[in-house]
Amino acid sequence: MIELPISSKENRQRKPDWLKIQIPSGENYIKVKKIVKENKLHTICEDGKCPNMAECWGEGTATFMILGNVCTRSCSFCAVATGRPTEYDTAEPTRVAEAIQLMKVKHAVITSVNRDELKDKGAGVWAATIREIKRLNPNTTMETLIPDFKAQWDLLYMVIDEQPEVVSHNMETVKRLYRIVRPQAKYERSLEQIKRTKERGRRTKSGIMLGLGETTEEVYEAMDDLVANGCDVLTLGQYLQPTKMHLEVKEYVTPEKFLHYKEEGLKRGFDIVESGPMVRSSYHAERHL
Repeated sequence: MIELPISSKENRQRKPDWLKIQIPSGENYIKVKKIVKENKLHTICEDGKCPNMAECWGEGTATFMILGNVCTRSCSFCAVATGRPTEYDTAEPTRVAEAIQLMKVKHAVITSVNRDELKDKGAGVWAATIREIKRLNPNTTMETLIPDFKAQWDLLYMVIDEQPEVVSHNMETVKRLYRIVRPQAKYERSLEQIKRTKERGRRTKSGIMLGLGETTEEVYEAMDDLVANGCDVLTLGQYLQPTKMHLEVKEYVTPEKFLHYKEEGLKRGFDIVESGPMVRSSYHAERHL
């Protein structure tokens, strides 16, 4: 039996200097915050407590989170609220597209919570959101960071056949730690999703958090599995504990080790590897086209 680590002041590690987070400020940051609030939208930047929010919002970009801000899964690393979601808003796709238009975003990133209680797992809203973004922003490219739809592949195809330029699905961790980190997901299922997405002609992307107790060899294994299943782009970043109720940080991986992983990933066949302590899946996503 694998036990969940209990966090306390005694066993929590002190954050190193390279993990200092910029305080949000500036004209663009205020503008983005206003647009998000006025359009009643959710962003993974806020709900996921992303350390890069100040930088991204300061540059006028944000990663929108559709289908509400309550997830039906209880991943032990994630800051997004878990529970029983309310009904989704059918006007949300248009509001997201209008916000992107107001922000004049050249490359939009969309993600969502898991909605396992819905018959279509939210795929219909996903497809509608992509269509609306394309309708109102014909020159805007798009990355969709999608859930696994419980391996209902017809739902996956419903979304990716709307042809977003990049389709991302995060592995999040190595195979051995899946039962702890993503208890309602499956390592092989996520690999299968990436494979099917690639076979459907889309550019594929995935992300892994480091510092949860994985070994170097396990990271290599995950890289090889991703490449074998057609993953084009990989992001590697430091896991940061959102609250004391979440998994504790086992290791703060050094910038030098992240650089090593980048070099190793490129050798193993990825087109692009973004690797660094502050890297998150949507960080500088425009470069992944």
